[in-house]
Amino acid sequence: MVDWKSLPAFLAVARAGSLRGAAEQLDGTHATVRRQVEGLEAQLGVQLFRRSAGGLELSAAGRKLLPQALEAEASLRQGFNAVRGLDSEAAGRIRLSADPMTAHFLLAPVLGEFLSLYPDIHIDMNLSYAIDSIEKLEADVSIRHVRDLTGDAVGRKLFPLSIGVFASRSYIDGHLHDAGPRGEGLTWLGYGEVPELQAMIAASPFPRAAVRHAIPDPAMHMHLARAGTGMTFLAAWVQSVFPELQRVPGTALDQSRSTWVLMHGDLRRVQRVRLFVDFLYESLLERRADFIG
Repeated sequence: MVDWKSLPAFLAVARAGSLRGAAEQLDGTHATVRRQVEGLEAQLGVQLFRRSAGGLELSAAGRKLLPQALEAEASLRQGFNAVRGLDSEAAGRIRLSADPMTAHFLLAPVLGEFLSLYPDIHIDMNLSYAIDSIEKLEADVSIRHVRDLTGDAVGRKLFPLSIGVFASRSYIDGHLHDAGPRGEGLTWLGYGEVPELQAMIAASPFPRAAVRHAIPDPAMHMHLARAGTGMTFLAAWVQSVFPELQRVPGTALDQSRSTWVLMHGDLRRVQRVRLFVDFLYESLLERRADFIG
């Protein structure tokens, strides 16, 4: 009988191409992954991986097993979701994923109101600019600002998220009047080598402004802009929280992204998740003007 605990190890090595990468995916150890893969090979009587210059590659037997293992993994996820969907109580845990800026400045009061209404619901929050996977059950509910929605997630589209060029009022008053016609003399706060940012700067009215610093954190951009160190791209809602920040005259808002409240389709039957998503939707919709700008 096949030890089903070995399948995740097999799939992780197939995806990562190494025992170390697989261990990181599984939050385990190199030795444990090796033992599970070798155990599966012993049960099946075949070699599933071969060493190469690039790491571990699937053997012919491994390539034949891979689609069946992926199908088994998908079936197990579907089964887990179905069981979770039987929960009909307004209690328990909800895993929420959101970017730190939205969470700190817009979600905190909404969550406070919700948790006061439902004290038996507990929120596990992951704050990251990376997007947790709804499909892989890394999050139950996610707030996303995206151009296009893909994957096995359902939810509600709230409104466009406006992105604009912002600086402090003092910076605008002190620098904009003397700037050159294409931004000469002005300063952008940089994120580093980010092609999307470089394209946004090139398309702005100030393509010749100097790009200074490499600061990957949007919150730090916001605070440095408040301190008068230069211009940067921020969500338009920052002006409602920090009125000293102003949209730089002559710039337009980019509304190509939209804000969504998302959950996995199989969780629609879970009452606590449905209550939470409905509450988020209604509460954030009330703040529509801040998001749109």
